[in-house]
Amino acid sequence: MLARSADEVIVERDPLEPDGRAQAAPVLSGTANQIEWAERIRRRVNDEFDRVAATFCAVAAKQDAEAQADTQAIIEILEEKRTEVMRRDQAGYFIHDWQEITDQVRQMIFHDVRFAPIRERQSARRLKQPTAGK
Repeated sequence: MLARSADEVIVERDPLEPDGRAQAAPVLSGTANQIEWAERIRRRVNDEFDRVAATFCAVAAKQDAEAQADTQAIIEILEEKRTEVMRRDQAGYFIHDWQEITDQVRQMIFHDVRFAPIRERQSARRLKQPTAGK
């Protein structure tokens, strides 16, 4: 650890996450306690991104090629959002915005401008599907 000020420190991160993906190694800023707290939260946030990605992958495995392409596009959005979040360098961001993990990951995807056309295609496919009993 390198001292930045009397109560703020810089912590270097390993450039590889535990799953082997290359990640930017941001330097978190904040007090030593904030950084320790934020690192714990950050691991939970990464786990949440993993959980959501695994769910989409499981869905994609059961889809036809067209639907699977849309699901893959959603996974790509998800991974970009993960990178954006994990590159944040302020401990306070993780403490303030991610201390309680609810549906932030899902909301990040749904609010991305690339998601609207995917949703429209999904709706159009559902309308084309024959209904049971007809």
